[in-house]
Amino acid sequence: MKASDSIIIIPTYNEKENIEKIIRAIFALEKSFHILVIDDGSPDGTADIVKRLIKDEFDGQLFIEERSGKLGLGTAYIMGFKWALARDYQYIFEMDADFSHDPNDVPRLYNACANEGYDVAVGSRYVTGVNVVNWPIGRVLMSYFASKYVRMVTGFKVHDTTAGFKCYKRKVLETIELDKIRFKGYAFQIEMKYTAFKIGFKIKEVSVIFVNRQEGVSKMNGGIFGEAFFGVMRLRLDGWFRKYPKIK
Repeated sequence: MKASDSIIIIPTYNEKENIEKIIRAIFALEKSFHILVIDDGSPDGTADIVKRLIKDEFDGQLFIEERSGKLGLGTAYIMGFKWALARDYQYIFEMDADFSHDPNDVPRLYNACANEGYDVAVGSRYVTGVNVVNWPIGRVLMSYFASKYVRMVTGFKVHDTTAGFKCYKRKVLETIELDKIRFKGYAFQIEMKYTAFKIGFKIKEVSVIFVNRQEGVSKMNGGIFGEAFFGVMRLRLDGWFRKYPKIK
């Protein structure tokens, strides 16, 4: 078993084509990272693959929590955050299973928090232009202008507000009142960043190239975008009236 100060949380639903590859790619990095898979009852056997890898090779580095069904991305991450905070991890990551987030960028996000003094590092598609590969143009425009919309409504300066590739220092997740995070889809990603910003944590956008999945099926749908669109208005109202926790 290799010790690590970092845990990468990977939510999964039907990712049998990708899960073993992404796990091996992360464990091949020079720095040691642990992985927690949160599986939402994948009928394709994703969880069985993870459990085999734990048993045969990665006990003490790879972990899994299984849920009974599709309960939402946000609730999966909240579960993972609480799991990590119950242990001694100092850096806690969000990452997709489908290689849209390059494992080789993980150390860059870690460095921003561990060595550069930032509290949150965001793997950003838009901080240096539009760094997206193999997405349909409609999807690119929707994502890009969604982030523009969030910036306009909230005054929040992060370029890639919906990004799901992030590293948090432990103290960020200890300070955010996780049980008060209300959104489950795209809006969850916006809400977490915006809440960290309103509390006063330092956020850095690390430029990454986002590559559309090559295998498996996207979980994106119109309802997720709808939640984000209307959720942003709610966040703006919160920004005016809510009392946010203070950094300890």
